[in-house]
Amino acid sequence: MRCQCFPSSSRPSLARKTSDMKRIKTDVLIIGAGSGGLSVAAGAAQMGANVVLLEGHKMGGDCLNFGCVPSKALIASGKAAQSQRNASQYGVANGPGAADYAATKDHVHDVIAQIAPVDSQERFEGFGINVIREYGRFISPTEVQAGETVIAARRVVIATGSSPLVPPIPGLGDVPFETNETIFDLRDKPEHLLIIGGGPIGMEMAQAHIRLGCEVTVIEGAQALGKDDPELAAVVLDSLRAEGVVIREQTKAAQIKGAAGAIDVITQDGETISGTHLLMAVGRKANIDTLGLEAGGIKTKGNGIEVDAGLRTSNRRVYAIGDVAGGLQFTHVAGYHAGVIIRSMLFGLPSKAKVSHIPWATYTEPELAQVGLTEAQARKEHGTALEVVRFDYAHNDRAIAERKTTGFIKLMVHKGRPVGASIVGYQAGELINLWALALANRMKMSQIAAMVAPYPTIGEINKRAAGAYYSPRLFDNPKVKKIVGLVQRYIP
Repeated sequence: MRCQCFPSSSRPSLARKTSDMKRIKTDVLIIGAGSGGLSVAAGAAQMGANVVLLEGHKMGGDCLNFGCVPSKALIASGKAAQSQRNASQYGVANGPGAADYAATKDHVHDVIAQIAPVDSQERFEGFGINVIREYGRFISPTEVQAGETVIAARRVVIATGSSPLVPPIPGLGDVPFETNETIFDLRDKPEHLLIIGGGPIGMEMAQAHIRLGCEVTVIEGAQALGKDDPELAAVVLDSLRAEGVVIREQTKAAQIKGAAGAIDVITQDGETISGTHLLMAVGRKANIDTLGLEAGGIKTKGNGIEVDAGLRTSNRRVYAIGDVAGGLQFTHVAGYHAGVIIRSMLFGLPSKAKVSHIPWATYTEPELAQVGLTEAQARKEHGTALEVVRFDYAHNDRAIAERKTTGFIKLMVHKGRPVGASIVGYQAGELINLWALALANRMKMSQIAAMVAPYPTIGEINKRAAGAYYSPRLFDNPKVKKIVGLVQRYIP
């Protein structure tokens, strides 16, 4: 997420004399008004703390303005176009699925506009929060400068998010390219979109654009969707290839050449891949460069700020949450982190962040979702004591009715408890919620199996998967059959 990246034209001046500035004190100072920072601000203020919130760019951060919200809106446009082209499977005439690319961007920005009031300055000022629209940087372990104001705070929360990582590929600086921060403002449809990076962002944008009428080539230096279970990732990649997306794995970009409308990516093998537009989607970098962390006594680690299990930095007064904390980079993780530190900051109670119950989803079609351990991770951790249970979408009646039978769920079970769930298929991002609940509360498979799901629903897949865990224990068990036989013989 991005909410604290300094444009070159608006970097804070280091020449101002702090003695001439306005000085204020507060209980909690939050740097960055993305999802994590806003969650902390709202929670702390409504529980009685004095709160100052800094944001030098857009309220709502990356998620609202450049990430989750606009990307899902554009994906929805692509789905609408694709559904027209494939309507005949439902007994409805196929349509052309012709998309007005500029109009799809109008849709994207309308969605942002509808959600924006929830993250607005006015709403948070209504909570009694002092919102200062400036970037912040530490000038001491207890003070942060924001424009003409110096804030002294009992507790500081760094929630500055992340920005697109732009790798130092030779020639990249000489050609126009898009990132997630610019692609949603592009109104002229790319004839042929080249995407460097085969992670979730790259694959989501690839499918959206192929459905909106563009040619698309994805260039990935390793394995596309490489952080997910490869068996499930293969289902997604096969679906994208079937729609026309060219996915070049194990292909590293060595040089970029060309100009607007004619861009060439030269691979390490000397091959030239040509397109009209280029999207960089190779990863994220934490927004920490201009925070003055050294003056704040705050250590960094890898791509982020070093934190302990309670999300405290090396400066015990300062917390770091969300992308900037260097862990899983998801909006819902930032929100979860907010809850962890509110417990610690406001109530003085021990509170630690965990990752074992954090789900994630890739919103391609079919969707790809994961929580807990993948099969490979679970086998490494639990060995022969691990049981893997599967259930196919093709055996779910609602999936059959909806013509959404591609996909399956895979459960990793150890001693009767799920330790991981992997799902690929229709609404996988919705189905994973139950397993995130199960892992967070250490539920048993018997509790999932006891659930009654309405028929016919896609959600039945979860219950049927739990049932598949017990089927061999009941139906292939000689002892069970013997007991049933005795009951039938002797009990009237």
